[in-house]
Amino acid sequence: MRWKYVLHVIGALIACVGLTMVLPLIWAFYYNDGTATPLALSMGITIVTGVLMFFVFRDPEASRSQSVMTHREGMAIVALGWFAAGAFGGLPFYLGGTFETVVDCVFESLSGFSTTGSSVLTNIEAVPRSILFWRSLTHWLGGMGIIVLSLAILPFLGVGGMQLYKAEVPGPVPDKLKPRIKDTAMTLWKVYVMFSALETLLLMLGGMDFFNALCHTFGTMATGGFSTMNTSVAAFDSAYIDYVITIFMLIAGVNFTLHYMMLKWRPSVMWKDPEFRVFVGLVVISTIIITIAVYLGGNYDNMADAVRYTSFQVASILTTTGFATADYELWPGVTQAILLFFMFIGGCAGSTGGGMKVMRIMLLVKHSYKELFRLIHPRSISRVKMGNIVVQDDVISGVVGFFILWIGLFVFAAFIVAGTGVDVVTSFAASLACIGNIGPGIGGVGPTDNFAWLPDTAKWVLTFCMVLGRLEIYTVIILFVPEFWRK
Repeated sequence: MRWKYVLHVIGALIACVGLTMVLPLIWAFYYNDGTATPLALSMGITIVTGVLMFFVFRDPEASRSQSVMTHREGMAIVALGWFAAGAFGGLPFYLGGTFETVVDCVFESLSGFSTTGSSVLTNIEAVPRSILFWRSLTHWLGGMGIIVLSLAILPFLGVGGMQLYKAEVPGPVPDKLKPRIKDTAMTLWKVYVMFSALETLLLMLGGMDFFNALCHTFGTMATGGFSTMNTSVAAFDSAYIDYVITIFMLIAGVNFTLHYMMLKWRPSVMWKDPEFRVFVGLVVISTIIITIAVYLGGNYDNMADAVRYTSFQVASILTTTGFATADYELWPGVTQAILLFFMFIGGCAGSTGGGMKVMRIMLLVKHSYKELFRLIHPRSISRVKMGNIVVQDDVISGVVGFFILWIGLFVFAAFIVAGTGVDVVTSFAASLACIGNIGPGIGGVGPTDNFAWLPDTAKWVLTFCMVLGRLEIYTVIILFVPEFWRK
């Protein structure tokens, strides 16, 4: 492990985070909300630290030899880089006086970068708009990934970049669209920016001002869920806005490779993808079931409202966005059970959504069926397929291992949170909401509550869970394996 090289690259990532702080600084001057000084100071500290790390730990010999980044170095850079981004991303909250404690600043920052959306803010609308913009911007940056962004704009990370890309991009099999990894990263970001610009425009046509449209677009495309309003999207009370955000949440929950193919005028590729078909099926079937249940349960007076609020909440939970237009804890029990199940599933592989991913659930089901089939036909030879493609055994093994780790760490975190004095339902819901990058849960962290009241120890555990979920478990947990540090 070349630690100088690892810290050298992390320094570049920190500097990139610092440069993005110029955007909320512009809003600070525009609104004159008194946060220009803390934002400028946060920006300066972050950039200076990053630049110093970049040059102090620069290894001329490694640069001249153009040595390839190893898998271990790639995973260390991604995992430590995300924690570093969260720490420095919390500076505007701390220096701006939004929070008094470090844990709250880091929690809110990493909740943004990890696109979780869980919040410790008790009065969102009282926070200066420039700080709210930074809060939402962390979503957008974390949605497609800081590492992927850096691969797109920093040529020197092109060497060994595939290691960073594989450690960063959610899903069991990252797609490589272009021969060069830097071109792949740039392609993904072009698609991401295009959809973001389109949603911003449509929200403005629905009556939102530019600031709110931009912030809610950041939360939608990143499947994050931070809003500028205390009551989230419900504050706008607009069916048009609800449906626009619903559509773009679903877009963000689909593999971005498929969006790229669509833009290349290959629409058939999308429907031929088995994961996409299952994703659409889950959305349609669950929306119909929940709509009927809430309408018959008397939660809404007419079917139009039932469809509007149900489709929004299904998209929000399945894609792990976390926006809210209704308190689903008041809905019938069966609807809450479906939404709770969706919290485990999440979006598609290669999307900005969290959770286990639809593809992994499909592979687990297919693998389980194959084992049952072998019990009946012990001499048969059967392989797991996704469409017409045979899935290799090492991929299946990785998915099974991921599932075991995901469930084990989720339960372990819930026990620790419960040990701090939090009730059992809230402990499990909060852990699921954070490791699944969902945002709201049930119990004390439901859609109308927040995480501010939790003990500091619980917040640190849940913060760690956010990064675990965002980086797909392996990238972070591998740092705790002794063999990782051995030569």
